[in-house]
Amino acid sequence: MSSIRLFILGSLDSAGPMHGHQLRLLAEEERIHLWTDVSVGSLYGAIKRLANEGLIEEVRVEREGSYPERQVFEITAEGRRALATLRETGLSTVDFRNDPFDLAMARLDPGTLDALPLVIETRMLALRTKLSEQEFLARAAAPYLSRAEAWVMQHRVDRLSAEVDSHEHLLSLLPDIIADEQARKAHAHD
Repeated sequence: MSSIRLFILGSLDSAGPMHGHQLRLLAEEERIHLWTDVSVGSLYGAIKRLANEGLIEEVRVEREGSYPERQVFEITAEGRRALATLRETGLSTVDFRNDPFDLAMARLDPGTLDALPLVIETRMLALRTKLSEQEFLARAAAPYLSRAEAWVMQHRVDRLSAEVDSHEHLLSLLPDIIADEQARKAHAHD
């Protein structure tokens, strides 16, 4: 699922024809970089790809003062069909990615088990920092967000909070995990 395609097509569908700079300003105004994986700098390349695919089309060229000419695009009928698919996919797909951390925990190095509590505590510090940053961003962006966008920001906070809680639980289990790993190592050498 392409978030940038959804943003561009959705913006042209709801706001009407725009040029790339207007889309960039809209993205900055909505602060999409705070709550999506859309990079504002990648908008122009995505616009070109969407135009080449026939999902958007140039409707006119504008020039304001001494600024360069700007192509104004609108969404096509095919673009609206693609937008409907993107929306449906985005709303119905559960994307639960595997975390390499889980595999690393399942394949611990028996020679470094003593360092594991410090490694986990350092990881928790990083997670708590990310959580604090996300909470700050949610508060800072709140005046500019729709109710749906505010929920998205809170969803990110909730996910990080759950990750912190899970790691706190892991810390409480570490003595048993380490003992189990040491027993497996000893058993493997018998």
